[in-house]
Amino acid sequence: MGNRERGNETAVTQFIFLGFGNIPQLQILLFLLFLIIYIVTMAGNILIVVLVVADQHLHTPMYFFLGNLSCLEICYASTILPRMLAGPLTISVSGCIAQFYFASFFAATECYLLAVMSYDRYLAICKPLHYATLMNGRFCCQLAAGSWINGCLAIAIITCLMLQLHFCGPNEIDHFFCESTQIINLCCTDTYLIELVITILVVLFTLPPFALTVVSYVCIISTILTIPSTTGRQKTFSTCSSHLIVVTVFYGTLMIVYLLPKTNTLRDLNKVFSVFYTILTPMTNPFIYSLRNKKVMEALRKIVCKCADFTRIPN
Repeated sequence: MGNRERGNETAVTQFIFLGFGNIPQLQILLFLLFLIIYIVTMAGNILIVVLVVADQHLHTPMYFFLGNLSCLEICYASTILPRMLAGPLTISVSGCIAQFYFASFFAATECYLLAVMSYDRYLAICKPLHYATLMNGRFCCQLAAGSWINGCLAIAIITCLMLQLHFCGPNEIDHFFCESTQIINLCCTDTYLIELVITILVVLFTLPPFALTVVSYVCIISTILTIPSTTGRQKTFSTCSSHLIVVTVFYGTLMIVYLLPKTNTLRDLNKVFSVFYTILTPMTNPFIYSLRNKKVMEALRKIVCKCADFTRIPN
């Protein structure tokens, strides 16, 4: 069972995901939908990584960061979706905290990678003459590594505190993955310290990349508006429009879930909005970046042609 005796209390050893169990008539449809989403997510992001590595024309800072983002999305989706699809909807306490760590780690890292990509677009549009010098290979690697390391450190501290929590009451998580608020709500010990630490770390580790993203796009839009020709403005904006769409969807749904007042209506919709930044964003990123990008489509066409030529070679 999911409980064991601990003194006069019953210690919880397993959590139960409620997920979307309140709509049982759609369970099969949801299973098929999430299965298709996972397959498309993996295929799309793996394809982006392969194209960035294989095509010399994509060996630029913009696509280097895009390759990092695709690797992250592969890991992010694999942290949540397989657990949803495999069932049963139970998970051990340690497994839940591990899932929380990896899901939060990848989400935090995505904040930094999106900020780095915004900064890259800022340099390319606002300081084109200095772009090649500033955004050199070494600096790109440092920015990418810093994004992964910062995401790891922020969540590691929170996870260490979560491991000290004791669970002895209800064990039902009204979500489809182990989310921090849900875990803390089930704790039967004082949570003031961990809630304070989470607040401080969120401010320290997520506000700077968000601020950098906003400032970068304010500068980008200001520069674009100074371009005299409409064609020039459209061409310049097209180089960052894909990234702006991803940033808007990712941060927009995060703010709805974590910053808006917890009214009854929003509380019921939290799981739906969480689907956007945990499941749909990793799936749509490859399409947003590839379908709107001539270089990526050209690299894909070359790969397809090479594969077609290889299959026509007689044995």
